[in-house]
Amino acid sequence: MEFNRPRLIVAALRGGAGKTVVSLGLAAAWKRYLGLRIIPFNKGPDYIDAGWLSVAAGHCCYNLDPFLMSPEEIAQSFARRSGCGDVSLIEGNRGLYDGVDANGSYSTAELAKLLRSPVVLVLDATKVTRTAAALVLGCQHLDPDVKIAAVILNQVAGKRHEKVLRESIEQCCGIPVLGVVPREDRNFFPERHLGLVPPQEAEDVSEALALVASRMKDCLDLESLWRLAGTADSLGLPFASGEPGESSGVSVRIGIVRDSAFQFYYPENLEALEDRGAVLVEVSSLGNAPLPPVDALYIGGGFPETHVERLSASSVFRESVRSAVEAGLPVYAECGGLMFLCRSILHKGRTYPMAGVFPFDIVLGPKPQGHGYTIMECVAENPFFGKGTIIRGHEFHYSRIAERLDPEAYPFVFKMRKGHGVVAGWDGICYKNVLAGYSHIHAIGNGWWADAVVAAAREHQRNRNGMCADSGVATTKAVPESHGYLSV
Repeated sequence: MEFNRPRLIVAALRGGAGKTVVSLGLAAAWKRYLGLRIIPFNKGPDYIDAGWLSVAAGHCCYNLDPFLMSPEEIAQSFARRSGCGDVSLIEGNRGLYDGVDANGSYSTAELAKLLRSPVVLVLDATKVTRTAAALVLGCQHLDPDVKIAAVILNQVAGKRHEKVLRESIEQCCGIPVLGVVPREDRNFFPERHLGLVPPQEAEDVSEALALVASRMKDCLDLESLWRLAGTADSLGLPFASGEPGESSGVSVRIGIVRDSAFQFYYPENLEALEDRGAVLVEVSSLGNAPLPPVDALYIGGGFPETHVERLSASSVFRESVRSAVEAGLPVYAECGGLMFLCRSILHKGRTYPMAGVFPFDIVLGPKPQGHGYTIMECVAENPFFGKGTIIRGHEFHYSRIAERLDPEAYPFVFKMRKGHGVVAGWDGICYKNVLAGYSHIHAIGNGWWADAVVAAAREHQRNRNGMCADSGVATTKAVPESHGYLSV
């Protein structure tokens, strides 16, 4: 099947050049002023920029990550999800050619070549004039197969500055300048740590997006950028049909803890669970209601540390999760989910009780404890993955377990080939049917993850339905008392 839909990649020479604001503003302006249906994508593993792009475009944003996914998986996912829109807008990350090595492996440039997409380059023009043309020219010549088709100038000081920049780039590089964003001293969006505050926690999201859409309407040539997206080459690659995975038997109910404390979920992960026959039940950790009847529970990442008072006050919810775990409920938890399942979070001199599934306390440091891509090998029994499974993911956490865990004595589930984990070189802690770790994984590159979660839910559903009516004792085999791990 040939794929040919309008698409555009927004890239930059470096992180912090204004690419995210331009991407958000372009999506919001295209939607508001041209009436386009935009399917947004975010290059890399980031959740927060993707969350803002979702709100700006009015459609969930998908991730494209050449480290986490094979080229075929990226192409198939992109084609499957792009078809329902007028245009796909892809925000790159870091500098255009920045990857994991000197060859630029897994860079935005490599993604642009894979998707045969034109690239518009956002250039921070602070204290530079004709040299900007040299920078653009260097990007063009470094890899001529990357179709750099236009430039958007950011942080432009005035009309004279704009004139010299525009003439230099258009004369030397042979591509148009399709946007000029004046210097701004204010931030359009609230920031925290290394990026934006998630939209779920931000105030006046609609107002911020309306402001940036109006700003970009005045600064960008929306019509020319739309026409540029239409110049994307046809993809002569075979694409999967995107049909759901196999589903058999009665549907299982999988709870998704999703609120302002836990909001880091790839939409592809949730779609993968649904494709395999799961009914997703959104659950709030903040309303102090008990966990509803579910066959498995998925607790993603987020910022539980900014919600510790409300989480600790939700004693009914915390107790219901712990009771469900003791009854054998399969739980898969990532990063913030791991923090919630521990005994407490120590924050700003106070101790806040959490679910208490794991007998550990969480502390937060001033710097990231783990940040970057991960590669893990499964080395211990757990409810979801077989020994020897290789998993690719990423981590970004300021928190750590306060207690000293000796890898020689503590049975961690994953040995890290790349990344930090719970302790240096190890990730994944397990109790009964619960597996929690700091690595986030993406279902597109780890397709068996959804199979494993749904299979665990089906097994729990069968075991619960098979409980003896008289005794109320489940027919599952007992979990060894010595370490609380499930034998699978």
